[in-house]
Amino acid sequence: MLLTAFPAGPLQANCYFVAAEPGAPCAIVDPGQESAEGVRAVVAEHDLRPAAVLVTHGHFDHMWDAAKVADEYGCPLWIHPADRHLLNDPMAAISNESAAMLRAQLGEIDESQFGEPADVRDAVDGATIEVGDLTITVDHCPGHTPGTVAYRLDYTGPEPVSQIMFSGDFLFFGSIGRTDLVGGDHAEMLRSLQTKVLSLPDDVVVLPGHGQQSSIGREKQTNPFLAELTA
Repeated sequence: MLLTAFPAGPLQANCYFVAAEPGAPCAIVDPGQESAEGVRAVVAEHDLRPAAVLVTHGHFDHMWDAAKVADEYGCPLWIHPADRHLLNDPMAAISNESAAMLRAQLGEIDESQFGEPADVRDAVDGATIEVGDLTITVDHCPGHTPGTVAYRLDYTGPEPVSQIMFSGDFLFFGSIGRTDLVGGDHAEMLRSLQTKVLSLPDDVVVLPGHGQQSSIGREKQTNPFLAELTA
């Protein structure tokens, strides 16, 4: 299995690539702000054939370049229907104050660059996505945004790991996603953690949208938000 990543943009959102092997079809997870050039470099380095763009949620740091990347490689973009509208208007997911700060940082934003690619597909709970020899399962995990999803697949490398999970901003090393942003819901987040995390085996590796990787076992033992659910 080939699995690699790089942090993109000012918020250092992780952009991931997964394929059965070099030269094979790959999925690109969360090609966000300022990621397009890095995507091209990774694709060329490993001779990959992008077959799917997977968006964990509609925040700009995770999907800024998603439509561009999907159209460039002629592959479908997967996003949950509840966050799909953010492809056209990513500013709708952040407060006016945050939008003003972003514009101050980047200058005037050309919002005409946003929109849906040619092929958009619904990443609904339980959906499966075939990428070459890989089968990726969608877990709907609302709370951070209404359309937040995680993507899971079986791990076929040398480590003692059953699956890997691309968790976006749902689950982090020692923490969880914010629920105080537009569309956030803390009660929904707790339900998602209860149903989509606690039921998974401990050896599942968690690859979050920011920061370092973890495992389900580690988070069950040390994440204070999960401790509330198991107390």
